[in-house]
Amino acid sequence: MKIICIGRNYVAHIRELNNEMPDEPVLFMKPDSALLRNNDPFYIPEWTNEVHHEIELVVKINRIGKNIEKRFAHRYYDEIGLGIDFTARDVQKILKAKGLPWEKAKAFDKAAVLSNTFISKSDCKNPKAIPFKLNINGAQVQEGNSELMMFDFEEIITHVSKYVTLKMGDLIYTGTPAGVGPVKIGDHLEGYFEDKKLIDFMIK
Repeated sequence: MKIICIGRNYVAHIRELNNEMPDEPVLFMKPDSALLRNNDPFYIPEWTNEVHHEIELVVKINRIGKNIEKRFAHRYYDEIGLGIDFTARDVQKILKAKGLPWEKAKAFDKAAVLSNTFISKSDCKNPKAIPFKLNINGAQVQEGNSELMMFDFEEIITHVSKYVTLKMGDLIYTGTPAGVGPVKIGDHLEGYFEDKKLIDFMIK
């Protein structure tokens, strides 16, 4: 099982971090040791002072595929979940300034929160326009909708499969909307997919 992440997929988020607009999906990966499941608490690592939340829709791949044409890409996923891509922003800034990879800031243990529940495409009110949001301590901090993605699920699957063979159970984190920010010890995070709460855990 692979965790494949897409960066810079919402225009407002690109602008809030002063990044360049991409011509194609920005791709990076996390190891399976980055998964945080079962609404377990997230412990801030001792080597960072600035961990940011990034709420995302997560596509679960349901079959093997390579060089997938976009017109067939919808066949490669049936379910969509919710995740958080935790980012050690202070470490990432240093790495980016040196032109180095982001893995230290993105791929550390438990940095990929994943909902236990996935929603079938057929159960979505509109699978092309899925609203989602993140609340911290009862206040909304991020709100997104899949229709605002620069690259939709099918475009992402097509692009990724050019370079990496997709396998059953692979997870694709599809990018975060604007509103990213730091978390601190004691914060209570709740993630919603449409009106369903799929994520509910504490920061330790």
